[in-house]
Amino acid sequence: MKGRRVGVLSVLSLAFAFVLGSYLVARRLEPRAAAPHGRLQSWPAFPTAAAAGPSLSAALALAPAAPPAVSTEAKGKESEKKPIDSAVVGTTGGVPVHTEGPYRSPFANPGFGAPAIVKVGFLFSHIADYDIKEGTFKAEFYLSYTSDRTMPPMDPDFTNGKVDEKEVVADTPTFKLYHFRGEFESLPDLRNYPFDRQELEIEIEDNQNGGDQIKLVADLDYTHLDAGFQMPGWLVEDYTARVLDRRYPPRFANDDLYYGRYHFILGVRRFATSAVFSVFVPAFVIVFISLLGLWFPREELEVRSNASAPMLAAAVIFHFTLNQSLPATPYLTRADKLMMGVYISLILNMLATWAWFVFGEKHVERIFRLGKYVIPPVTVVVMALACGL
Repeated sequence: MKGRRVGVLSVLSLAFAFVLGSYLVARRLEPRAAAPHGRLQSWPAFPTAAAAGPSLSAALALAPAAPPAVSTEAKGKESEKKPIDSAVVGTTGGVPVHTEGPYRSPFANPGFGAPAIVKVGFLFSHIADYDIKEGTFKAEFYLSYTSDRTMPPMDPDFTNGKVDEKEVVADTPTFKLYHFRGEFESLPDLRNYPFDRQELEIEIEDNQNGGDQIKLVADLDYTHLDAGFQMPGWLVEDYTARVLDRRYPPRFANDDLYYGRYHFILGVRRFATSAVFSVFVPAFVIVFISLLGLWFPREELEVRSNASAPMLAAAVIFHFTLNQSLPATPYLTRADKLMMGVYISLILNMLATWAWFVFGEKHVERIFRLGKYVIPPVTVVVMALACGL
């Protein structure tokens, strides 16, 4: 009886030490993750231009040389025509092509001249209703276009979402400002769940104007989060912006015109304390409760069984509940690996009990000692591996 009490007290002490250690580790991780959030509110702190997209000078260097100046009257007449109207159809028919300018595509506009360098500014003012299972979120933001010369008619198109409200705040030849509200999609990465980091993107493209008319450049000086910007349940770590040339597979002959796509990316992470106490602590408590039964002898078989088999059912229900809030993934998350360790530990515990029914009476004491002194260390190793993988 004395040995049983000592064993139970040892397991309870280990459980208490784990819970306390989890809390201290989570509290230690939280300040390191929260530090960038404070710097985000200081607007002069931005990512480097190289990380965000091509610089203005680089974009100018890539722009083709401007053709001879065209009179205002001629430009007015040209603007009434669509670019495809000036494309030439070959003798065998097919897709019209442009014989002038760097692009053959019928949607190119060789008469526009050098492309306008359009700097894109972005102010993210509000985010809500992030559903990680569906990968959707609602956002409110301001979008600005600032150009070195007259821009063609612009109509921002959101390739990963839809706009519910659009307000044109300013619309001049060289400056345009829009206010948008809408719902967007961003595929989550759950490999490190519940310590996962998500990148929420808003993708903007002007599919009416190709690279021969506009070149988008991320304007880092005017890329901000609103003062006091927060995301409920998540820690805002950083944000950035970049422009990529979107090249589609050829849809037809001479489909050589590409379109710039602007990406605003918001990096968020789960709170470490919440992750530890909502996933890791319950899993370890289930294992600890099952280990308590190892100190009950065969005379207390019913009590010992109630400390192992029901815990396996509890682990399955807990795992199912965790997965209900997540989308199906082709890989195991960190939480899945943790639960695999829980299942293995519980099965080892149950095997130590079932062995009594397999072997004769003369092996009862040996099996009891084996379960009491071998299974707990093996469980510690299994759970350590499950947490480290």
